[in-house]
Amino acid sequence: MKTILHISKYYYPDLGGIENVAQQLAEGLDEYHNIVVCFSHDNHTHYDMVNGVEVIRAGVLFSVCSQDVAPSYYCILKRVIAEHKPDAIHLHCPNPYVYPFVNHLCPKDTKLVVHWHADILNKGMIYNMVKPFEQRIMQKADLVLATSPNYIEYSEPLKAEKEKTTILPNAVQTSLFDLQADDETAINTIKRRHNDETIVFIVGRHVPYKGLDKLIESERYIKSRVHIYIAGSGPETQRLKRMAQGNKRITFLGRLDTSQLRHYLWAADILGFSSNTKAEAFGIALAEGMYCKAVPVTFTIKGSGVNWVSVKGSTGEEVELNNAEAYAAAIDKVITTPGLMERYADNARKRVEHLFTLVGAVAMSKRIYARLFER
Repeated sequence: MKTILHISKYYYPDLGGIENVAQQLAEGLDEYHNIVVCFSHDNHTHYDMVNGVEVIRAGVLFSVCSQDVAPSYYCILKRVIAEHKPDAIHLHCPNPYVYPFVNHLCPKDTKLVVHWHADILNKGMIYNMVKPFEQRIMQKADLVLATSPNYIEYSEPLKAEKEKTTILPNAVQTSLFDLQADDETAINTIKRRHNDETIVFIVGRHVPYKGLDKLIESERYIKSRVHIYIAGSGPETQRLKRMAQGNKRITFLGRLDTSQLRHYLWAADILGFSSNTKAEAFGIALAEGMYCKAVPVTFTIKGSGVNWVSVKGSTGEEVELNNAEAYAAAIDKVITTPGLMERYADNARKRVEHLFTLVGAVAMSKRIYARLFER
């Protein structure tokens, strides 16, 4: 049995876009022996088994600019490679601290797969230090995986290695969003609060690139009867609440569990997906909403996969970046144009079923690895 060593910044039970993908691949590539090396959240190294996958979490001494520093990482990685002799190393990026270690320790006969989730966007002095190691890791890679064709076109590191780059989209675990017994009651309860209003919903971490301030700003221009629900939390929450203070058309829900999220997505008519920078590299929450037939309204974000996940004029509306009035007009258009909401909703669901399901992504990743090992 061939062995794949997955290197991720964190791993389940940590939740996040990259963490979810790392888990989906480590558990989905079940014909291989999968091992994960990642960072811990304390200064101790932990050895876990997660759904049959061996996970080694390197103890962290401190963090600098959101980057963990783990003095034991090099030794752990060296030992794991020596003991297990992996046939492939699957490196999830960005993860700049480990680039020099992988460059140095990856054996010549081990395939290196670089999974490029996003560029490092704040390119200051620290990035100038990282860039040579980033370039070397990309040059060394046997295969580069990108999450969307849009990202390849505008990412300098990806463009440089375009010939060996393959698309592997992020995926929706559809079983979490399929309607369950008794869901109808909960969904109808949400809808009854707003019998004559269109429900606009968004969920995500409250950070600047999610553009939630633009969604709140757009409310004043929306002519239709709507109610906007904002789920999630984060460092921007209090500022956003102050922006919306006294506005009876906006409700903050806080963090939702899986069942609550499913209920609100199915109750929603429109997905107010207001992310406005390339930091939103793909938009898995966008795909989840589309699967539940919430019609997305997005901004045009140069180089982001958002505008590939949802297609303007087919699955939803897309407007000029950060234009709150245009965003409001797009919401009104979806509500007031006869048949448009239903057409977008159906197309959105079909697009996710065709391109962005977990079953499909796992099958695609198995084909990718089969071809890689055939070389």
